[in-house]
Order: sequence, then structure tokens, then C-alpha cells
Amino acid sequence: MTPHFGLIIVGDEILSGKRADKHLPKTIELLGARGLQLAYADYVGDDPERITATLARAFAAARENGDVVFSCGGIGATPDDHTRQCAAKALGVELALHPTAKTLILERMADVAKEQGTPYEPDRDDNIHRLNMGVFPVGAEIIPNPYNKIPGFTCRAGQGAVHFVPGFPVMAWPMIEWALDTHYAHLHQKSPYTEKSVIIFGSMEAMLTPLMLAIEAAHAGVKVFSLPSVDHPEYGRHIELGVKGAPEAVNLAYPAMLAGLHKFDLKFGPELVR
Repeated sequence: MTPHFGLIIVGDEILSGKRADKHLPKTIELLGARGLQLAYADYVGDDPERITATLARAFAAARENGDVVFSCGGIGATPDDHTRQCAAKALGVELALHPTAKTLILERMADVAKEQGTPYEPDRDDNIHRLNMGVFPVGAEIIPNPYNKIPGFTCRAGQGAVHFVPGFPVMAWPMIEWALDTHYAHLHQKSPYTEKSVIIFGSMEAMLTPLMLAIEAAHAGVKVFSLPSVDHPEYGRHIELGVKGAPEAVNLAYPAMLAGLHKFDLKFGPELVR
């Protein structure tokens, strides 16, 4: 069974509108390129209690259902970064400086000193504070950061896991890709996910519901969807009715759906394939 993939986005700046979230569409894109789908997403501000509760739900889903969750943001070492501490609390474990993370952070300090032409002083107070970025829940695994070496981390729970990456897209997205390709290559689908749908005019969803239920019952692994619109700029009031799933299943279910629709007195618009 393919696990459900989830996404958690942490940060007051997203909820206040100061910054627009880019992680949701990008994660959908990264999963879709591998024939996978996002099942759910949570947004949470920089409130430790809420972050802990959100992560506790994620760990429970990982433990009980094998879910794979990506958490973006809040893993730095400033006062408004709480995700590392909340992850440890949600798991009921201690925090500790990860030895590999320490090595990588020290390497980054040396690289910056060399770039700036300044002495490398790992014992300086600000550099010692930077090591907090490598303080992870005990048992965590490293996620490499190709941008600046400061790693993210993975906490496993049962057959699932929560992967923690920074909030910066330039860092987070390659790290999510690395996790998908390193840990979940066996889940990548050889056949891409497919949607086929048709635009329908002059119908109500209630009238189409029995047909939708019949198609799902007759075609395992296919989901039927209905997307009504009242003010579409091109089609006006209409319903987009379709099926989605593996191509071979969709190719059987979609003609059956069209045959069922033609029993009604409806006006049809274009057919769509995604």
C-alpha cells in the first residue's frame, strides 16, 4: 500500500499574509512527478502548543498508518523557531546535538569565514549558538542541505516518518526531493496519475451522484470527482465531472462514466485530460 503523504507548513508570516506560501504547490508538483499525491496539509503559526499538537497528530499517522509527512519551517535557532523542540516533545524524547549535524555546521562556519576573509573561530559565542541548529530529537536522521550544509532531520515513527526541512524554498525543495528519491523510490509509480473529465451544462450534482457512486463501486482504485462552478470566465455555470487514478483504471472507468452521462438530457463541453 502506498502511504499517505502529508505536509505541515509552520510560520506566522504565512498566516498573516506577510509571505505567500509556495511549499504546497511545489510539494504537489514534486510528488506528482513521481506518480504520488498529497493527501493533506496543515498550516500552523509559531505557537509551540499548536506546533506540538500538529506534530503529535503527524507522528500518530506515521505510526498507525505509515504516513510520510514533510514539515517546512521553524527549525532554525532564533527565538521564534520552535519546531525542533516541539518535535521532541511530541515524540516524548530528549534533544541532543547530532554529531553529523555538528560537523556540517562547523564546515559551514569555516566556509563562510573563508568566503569573507575572516578568521575561523568556532568557539566564538555566535558560532556556538549556531550549533543549536543541529540539536535534534534523539534518534533523528540527517537530511542533507545542498544549499548551505545546515541539515534538516527525519524522525521515524512506526513504518512512517516526519521529515523536517527549513522554510526557505531554495533549501526545502531539494531536501524534499532527496527524501523522496532516497527513502521512497520504491513507491514511485511507473504509470503517472491521470485525470479525465468532461464539462457538463444544465445539471445538478444531486442528479449525478448515483452515477458517481456506481462508477466508484464498479472500478476499484478510481475516484470520481465533481467540481461545480457558478462563474467560470469561459464556461459560466457548469460541473466538471471526471475520474482519477492509475491510467489503466481511468481508461476503463471514464468511458463507463460517459455512457452513463449520455442517458441524461445534458449539454456537454470539452473533455479534459491531466
